[in-house]
Amino acid sequence: MRDVVEIGPGKLARRGYHLRDVALVPSRRTREMSDVSTAWQLDAYQFAIPCVAHPSDATMSPASAVRLGGLGGLGVLNVEGLWCRYAEPEPILDELAALGEDTPATRRLQEVYAEPIKPELIVERVQQMRDGNETVAVRVSPQHTLALAPVILDAGIDILVIQGTLVSAEHVSTVEESLNLKEFIADLDLPVIVGGCTNYQTALHLMRTGAAGVIIGIGGDEWSTTDTVLGIRVPMATAIADAAEARRAYLDETGGRYVHLIADGDLRTSGDIAKAMGCGADAVMLGEPLSRCEDAPANGAWWHSSASHPVLPRGAFGAAEAPLAAMDTVLYGPSTDPDGCLNLFGGLRRSMAKCGYRDLKEFQRVGLVLDPGCH
Repeated sequence: MRDVVEIGPGKLARRGYHLRDVALVPSRRTREMSDVSTAWQLDAYQFAIPCVAHPSDATMSPASAVRLGGLGGLGVLNVEGLWCRYAEPEPILDELAALGEDTPATRRLQEVYAEPIKPELIVERVQQMRDGNETVAVRVSPQHTLALAPVILDAGIDILVIQGTLVSAEHVSTVEESLNLKEFIADLDLPVIVGGCTNYQTALHLMRTGAAGVIIGIGGDEWSTTDTVLGIRVPMATAIADAAEARRAYLDETGGRYVHLIADGDLRTSGDIAKAMGCGADAVMLGEPLSRCEDAPANGAWWHSSASHPVLPRGAFGAAEAPLAAMDTVLYGPSTDPDGCLNLFGGLRRSMAKCGYRDLKEFQRVGLVLDPGCH
């Protein structure tokens, strides 16, 4: 039964829940941690941890994408980012990292991202990632997919991520050629991840495009301003649970085709990751937590890819903070932080063991309890 509230005559609102509003309920058994697996597989590509990088220039360079791949996750480079606009983006990243909290950083972001995307740099960056011998994934926005797809595909990627703040299966326009995801994906012979989306119906429609994965959420964190700019915010626990129900319907509809759900937003700690998986996600997309790695391209600064939009930016600039640790320590520990910001996937593994589950698919069945007063 849906939790619906009347907010005025003739207008109902459904109650939604953030990850911080839910908690995991252990089962009748616990498990030895060495018997627990956090492995995840998307199409033919296997990963040791269910970690996908948010394609922000603050977190992902060709080198850091390869680094994350070597540690068992999936690095994703933004082909509309600085690495594909400038032959040498490092001085710009250093400049951004040096900006203080009182600096008008959004204007500077808009200026540096006004440089045109250079197809030859896309090819060069993909080759750099290919030379690292890890799975190569790149992100493109729906608006630029048709124009950039020939270059991206010819460059030789493994996984394509089509990501915007909100993505639908078919964008309707009377002024320009629209991207029909179902037709576009049908012509490809590589897995495609699409999103974000926030509700059952959109998730189901995106699954019907043939996508291998769907991004759930709008990357909402303390730096995202999509809710204040557009008025759009759907709490992550509710969004993931809705999409998981859509996945069950799609499984029945197709006779067994499984689409992976990748949670993007409201994720800072290992507990957040565990609760996202418990709500039904297959993997998580991490942004700000990876920006705090010692080897992050922007040296601790953080911004969403939509923060540099030329007319309607939807993300604040997070001034550089001192690095927490190297990437392997952020992901696997050991941790000196009692708040769950280090050893993210060691924390997930321990949560699974304490709740008695062997793998991620089993862990999606963990019990949940509402505890909205815990924060």
